[in-house]
Amino acid sequence: MTWRILAVNALALFVLVAGILYLGRYKQELIHSELEAMAVQAEMYAAALSTSAVSSSDDATNRVKIEVAREMVRRLVGITGARTRLFATNGSLLADSRNIQSLGAGTIQAEELPAPGEEDAFADIMRKLTDGILTLFEGEQPLPLYVDPPVASAADYPEVRAALAGYSRGVVRVDSQGRRVLSVSVPVARFKQVLASVMLTKSGEPIENALHAVRLDILKIFVFAFGITVLLSIYLAGVITRPLNRLARAAERVRRSKNRQFTIPDLSGRRDEIGDLSTTLRDMTETLWDRMDAIERFAADVAHEIKNPLTSLRSAVETATRLKDPERQRRLMEIIAEDVQRLDRLISDISDYSRMDAELSRAESEEVDLGVLLTTLGELYNADVDGPPIKVSVPDNLNVPALESRLTQVFRNLISNAITFTPDGGEVRVRAWRDKNWAVITIEDDGPGIPPGKEEAIFNRFYTERPSSEKFGQHSGLGLSISKRIVAAHNGELTAQNRMVDDVIKGAIFTIRLPLD
Repeated sequence: MTWRILAVNALALFVLVAGILYLGRYKQELIHSELEAMAVQAEMYAAALSTSAVSSSDDATNRVKIEVAREMVRRLVGITGARTRLFATNGSLLADSRNIQSLGAGTIQAEELPAPGEEDAFADIMRKLTDGILTLFEGEQPLPLYVDPPVASAADYPEVRAALAGYSRGVVRVDSQGRRVLSVSVPVARFKQVLASVMLTKSGEPIENALHAVRLDILKIFVFAFGITVLLSIYLAGVITRPLNRLARAAERVRRSKNRQFTIPDLSGRRDEIGDLSTTLRDMTETLWDRMDAIERFAADVAHEIKNPLTSLRSAVETATRLKDPERQRRLMEIIAEDVQRLDRLISDISDYSRMDAELSRAESEEVDLGVLLTTLGELYNADVDGPPIKVSVPDNLNVPALESRLTQVFRNLISNAITFTPDGGEVRVRAWRDKNWAVITIEDDGPGIPPGKEEAIFNRFYTERPSSEKFGQHSGLGLSISKRIVAAHNGELTAQNRMVDDVIKGAIFTIRLPLD
C-alpha cells in the first residue's frame, strides 16, 4: 500500500517536472531572439562600414577600403563579442575579427579561451547526457555542420551568398563537438549597390547554459518536492495502512476464535472512512454474535419443544405394550396419534421459521392491495358458519410493497388467533386506514385479552396462552413470532394491547403498521 500511494503521488510530480523540463519552445524562442539581436548588430556594422569604409572613384563606382574595414571589424568585435567577418562580392574574405595581424608568412588568429579553473568532468558528462536525452524528447531536426576552413570564402556559407545577393539571413548550425553556432549575414550596400557581406558568428553555448541553469533549478525544486512527497506518502500510508492492517488482523482473530475474547478496535473517533469501516465491522461482529446466540437459543427451544411430544409418545408406547384392555389401548393410540400430529405441526412450523429469513431476503416485493386481500380473507373465514363473524372495513387503493404470500400468512395467523379467543356471540373486526406514509391495520376480538404484562412476551418463540376449551398441542407457539418477523422484514411493526372499556378488558387488539413506499 505504501509503495502504491508513493507511486501515485510521485507520478503526478514526475509528469509535471517532465513537462517543465521540456523547454523546446523556450529554447527556440531564445535562439530566435538571439538571431534577431545579431541581425540588428550586423545591420549596424553594415551601416557603419558603408559610411566609413567605402570610397567613391571618379567613375562613380564604390569600393571597400580594406584596411579601414579590417580596423573597424577588429574594434567592433570588442563591443559585441561576436566574431565578425567581411566578404567581398567575389566571395573572398576581406576581414576577420580573429585576425590580429596579417604577415607575409600568414595570419595570427585570436580565439576565446575557457575561463580558468578546474573543470568537473563528471558534471560536464552528466550535463551533456541530460541535455542529449532531453533534446531527443524535444524531437529537434538535425542541424547542419558548422565548418571553419583556414581560408574561408562565401561559398562555405549560404547566408553569405544570400547577403551578397541582397538578402539578410540567419542560420543555426552545430560544430564538431555538438555545440550550437549562430550566424547572421547582411549585405553592405551603398546607394543600393552591394559591396560586401558582413557575417556575425556567435556560439550558442550561452543559450545552452541558460537552459541548463533553468533545468538545474527545476531539478532542485523537484528533489525537494519529491522528498516532501515521499515523507507525506509515508505518513499518509501509515495513517491509512496501519489502522487497516489493525482492523484486518482483528477481523482474522475474530474469525479464528471460538469465543468473544477478541473484538474489533473502535476507531470511530477518526471521523473518516476508516472510522466508519471500524464502526461497521464492530456492528457486523455484534450482529453475528447476536445471530449465533439466537441460533443457539432457537436450537435449545426446538430441542425442548420436540422433547415434550417425544416423551409423551415414548410413555404411551411403553404403556400400550403392557395393557391388555382394548379400550385403554385405543385411548393410548389416540394420544399417540395426537402427539404425532403435534410433532408434525411443530416440525413444519420450525422449518418455516428457519427458512423465512432467507426467503424474505431473496424474494422481490410487489404492490399488494390490502383492500382486496383482507376482504378475500374475511369472506373465506365467514364461509365457516361455526366461527364468529369477521367484519372487514378497508378503504380502496390502499397498496403496500410486500410479499403477498407472507403478508397473507401474517393476517391468517392473527385472524385465526382472534377467532380462537372470541367467545360465542362475539365477532372479529378487521380495519385498515391510511396514516400519512403508513398503512395501519388492526385486528380486534372480543376474547379475554392479553394477560397484563405479557404484551411483548406473546411474540416470543413457543409462547402459548390458549383458551381452556382448546385441546393442548393444537398450536406450536410460533405463529405470533413468525408474524412479527415477517412484519419487521417489511420495515413495519406489529404490536398488541388490550381493548379496554371502563377499565375492563374486553378483548385484544393487534396493530400492524406498514410503510406505503
